Amino acid sequence: MTVSRPSRREESPISEPDLLPDSEPRSGSVVGGVVRTARPRQWIKNLLVFAAPIAGGVVLDPSHLLPTLWAFVAFCVSASAVYFVNDALDVEADRAHPKKRNRPIAAGIVPVPLAYALAVVLFAGGLAIALLASPKLLIAIACYDVVQLAYCVWLKHVSVIDIAVVSSGFLLRTIAGGVASDIDLSQWFLLVAVFGSLLLVAGKRYAEILANPDAEGAVRGSLKAYSPSYLAFVWQAAAAILVLGYTLWAFSLADGRSIWAALSVAPFVLAVLRYAQHIDRGDAEAPEDIALGDRMLQVLAILWLALLAVGLYLA
Repeated sequence: MTVSRPSRREESPISEPDLLPDSEPRSGSVVGGVVRTARPRQWIKNLLVFAAPIAGGVVLDPSHLLPTLWAFVAFCVSASAVYFVNDALDVEADRAHPKKRNRPIAAGIVPVPLAYALAVVLFAGGLAIALLASPKLLIAIACYDVVQLAYCVWLKHVSVIDIAVVSSGFLLRTIAGGVASDIDLSQWFLLVAVFGSLLLVAGKRYAEILANPDAEGAVRGSLKAYSPSYLAFVWQAAAAILVLGYTLWAFSLADGRSIWAALSVAPFVLAVLRYAQHIDRGDAEAPEDIALGDRMLQVLAILWLALLAVGLYLA
């Protein structure tokens, strides 16, 4: 299979400024720069911690909900710490990049020493918050921190491994929700989590390689080792296994009890197809922007959650 077409961002229903939040020069105070570097917009990814309690039918139980909320906060704090380290390490490369040069650290708004100091504070805060929920969550957050730091320093330059590491960030969020609320994670749940994560990350890399086919000026050295056709194979395979895994899980829930969980397969598959449309266009570099900007995807997500909730909680 050969894929060699340019990115077609103009076809996306999401506005260009949303997809490229660092594309315009900005200035401001150190406090504003710190907030921007923390990337609160990307905290939407941390909602994945609620996936396991929802799938387990216990999310409405306060004894399960409270530790899951702690897991969400811990990941928000820890993820922001990673962003400070990443931007501080990449400061010189970012300054040579047409878009990333406007990031607060690269633009000189947030000093590099301050970024490292804030990262230490946030890492410690994330671990402390995790401990409030459970020792198991503490271990999950610690694993996340170690893996992400290794990615910032080295693994982002190793092809294939870099995709696996970024995917592990999404996967650890889903696992953390399960260990925080002390529920068992089924093999089907883990299968969906693994390949859903792989779909998101392969889609990001696919968008990056279409936008920059020669990988000139790429901060990640691994990008030079990929071709559009290879990344297309990865995200298409991930999407297929994701749909199959979710379908088998939903049908197992519906066995002899309720058809509502099985009916949730329809909006789930349509949502995957909709997201695949974004990847194919080359505008899936920022999944959080798609989640916040695609109204059709939001409607499908609401319908999917409604059907799943009826099957898990009311049937």
